[in-house]
Amino acid sequence: MSGMLLIVYHSQSGASFRLAAAARRGALREPDTALCWRRAWDAGIDELVACDGLLLVAAENSASLAGAMKDFLDRCFYPAQPYQFNKPYGLVVSCGNDGRNTDQQVQRIMRGLPMKLVAEPLVLRGEPNRAMESACEELGQALAAGLAMGIY
Repeated sequence: MSGMLLIVYHSQSGASFRLAAAARRGALREPDTALCWRRAWDAGIDELVACDGLLLVAAENSASLAGAMKDFLDRCFYPAQPYQFNKPYGLVVSCGNDGRNTDQQVQRIMRGLPMKLVAEPLVLRGEPNRAMESACEELGQALAAGLAMGIY
């Protein structure tokens, strides 16, 4: 194995779960990359330390990062400071009609860890459809392939 991709997701309605599952399918296409898949409530600093790359699949509620994902990042932020990770990450935001604030909010938090954004964030508006799932599959596979090839 050439690295481990951690996918962390939070979903209340099921939309983010569908997108995270699609990203997982894509990541699993890369046999040389290990995969760790966790709900935000079940992930913490141990998983963040152990991974080589991260994909966050977050929901937006009331123009802000949804609760469990914010909780995950809050629980990890200060314990992560000594590590100065600089690991690659990707971001998927599932939202009703905007998503920009959540995208910006997550990117600010991640710069503080620090971690480096290695793909354009996917801000996906409305109910997930096949095109959105396909984009998530491509992102999951791209992150896993990048870890396998050592380009991050």
